[in-house]
Amino acid sequence: MKKIMVSFGTRPEAIKMCPLVKELQQLKDVNLYVCVSGQHKEMLQSVLDIFGVSPDLNLNVMTEGQGLQELSERVLDGMSNVLKKEKPDLILVHGDTTTSYASALAAFYLNIPIGHVEAGLRTYNMKSPYPEEFNRVSIDLMSDLCFAPTEVAKENLVREGKAKECIFVTGNTIIDALNVTLSAESTIDFEDRIKGRKIILMTSHRRENIGEPMEQMLKAVNRIAEENPEYVFVYPVHKNPIVRKTAYQELKNGNIVLTEPLDVVHFHKLMSRSEFILTDSGGLQEEGPAMGKPVLVMRDTTERPEVIDAGCAKLVGNSYDSVYNGVNELINNRDLYKEMSTKAFPFGKGGSSQKITKICHEYLVRER
Repeated sequence: MKKIMVSFGTRPEAIKMCPLVKELQQLKDVNLYVCVSGQHKEMLQSVLDIFGVSPDLNLNVMTEGQGLQELSERVLDGMSNVLKKEKPDLILVHGDTTTSYASALAAFYLNIPIGHVEAGLRTYNMKSPYPEEFNRVSIDLMSDLCFAPTEVAKENLVREGKAKECIFVTGNTIIDALNVTLSAESTIDFEDRIKGRKIILMTSHRRENIGEPMEQMLKAVNRIAEENPEYVFVYPVHKNPIVRKTAYQELKNGNIVLTEPLDVVHFHKLMSRSEFILTDSGGLQEEGPAMGKPVLVMRDTTERPEVIDAGCAKLVGNSYDSVYNGVNELINNRDLYKEMSTKAFPFGKGGSSQKITKICHEYLVRER
């Protein structure tokens, strides 16, 4: 029996990898081993529960105040020990997190084949997003199988010299995840505070925005909320203590609801009810357009140019003026809103987990 190991550690990874885990579990001639790093703790477990995924091992790598170097070292050491013991024939990692990078590096050192889910995303700026751009470029260099969500991502890989026979355009597994989360039952604890008003769902936690940029972004949001009482901003605040301090310091308006991070079902249900999304995240640039929700990205670059080119999303930068003007334009220009809401989704129509599972199985059969 061949063995596939799946490694992930953050909530966004789990959302996109759990549907793939469920498909891989259907293979009768392959043993599946799921290892999570614990890079996210509470936020990770809720996703696992919703999808019914039970990891075989949790490395529990996070410690208070831990930096990127310490986290990388702990994941690399922990995954090296697991890989030496389990000896998988293929390891699958996702995206651009420290968990994915260190897991892939551990496998590379041990000459274990690597499959990269969501390969080929690029901004071509190593500082934005940081350190994610470095992570995903490095993972692609090490990978034997690159599962690109779009033709654009495939072209990036080909241009960088990746062999075409290693690249597979599969769409994005987020659609498979949404099929689960949007069909689940849920209620929102703060329903009374949003009832009857238009919702703008907001997230902000990007490392390169922390500090002065985030302060200015949130000051702009506070002013917009004050000037548009028919809207309510809902902001599930990230666990990062600096982000939390900034959010509660800058956002004082009664039209802004600050909450703890929501589980994925509540979050996706809230997203489906929102008018549009204001974010510096990567994943929401996919989730929002999949539901027909315009996305304003508080960054100057994006690794998902497909949503910008398609017209589903728009870069509004991270300054006070750019955020203020960008949000007000979408609020006041209904033609622009309608146009962004009805653009075609560029990341496929679902079934990505099945495609990746089939390719992995065929790869293992060939390797026999």
